[in-house]
Amino acid sequence: MVVRAIKMAVDTRHPDAGIIFHSDCGSQYASRKVRKLLNKYGFRQSMGSKGDAYDNATEESFFHTLKVELVNWTKYFTRAEAKISLFRYIELFYNRKRRHSHCGQMSFVDYERAYYSNLLGEVA
Repeated sequence: MVVRAIKMAVDTRHPDAGIIFHSDCGSQYASRKVRKLLNKYGFRQSMGSKGDAYDNATEESFFHTLKVELVNWTKYFTRAEAKISLFRYIELFYNRKRRHSHCGQMSFVDYERAYYSNLLGEVA
């Protein structure tokens, strides 16, 4: 599942080499397949320390928000139903519409758009 998620992210976002892939120290993230794939894309692997919740505070915050805003209020009858619901929440709401305080009350998509617009404006 981790390999599929990384490939989907690469196919969708086309990130540059050198980005940091941060995770906890679970065996699924430390597997040979994952390390080989990260190496193939030129990603740097970063793992949190065992038992240190602050190592992945951003991820912990996201999952807390996901549970509070969606999962705790939704009853899923099938895995497919859950996948569709989670996709809609993350891709259509959380990334595109939900305002985030650390992005100046902008959505992630709007923040990224403004960042690259500003970057390109400075280059031109």
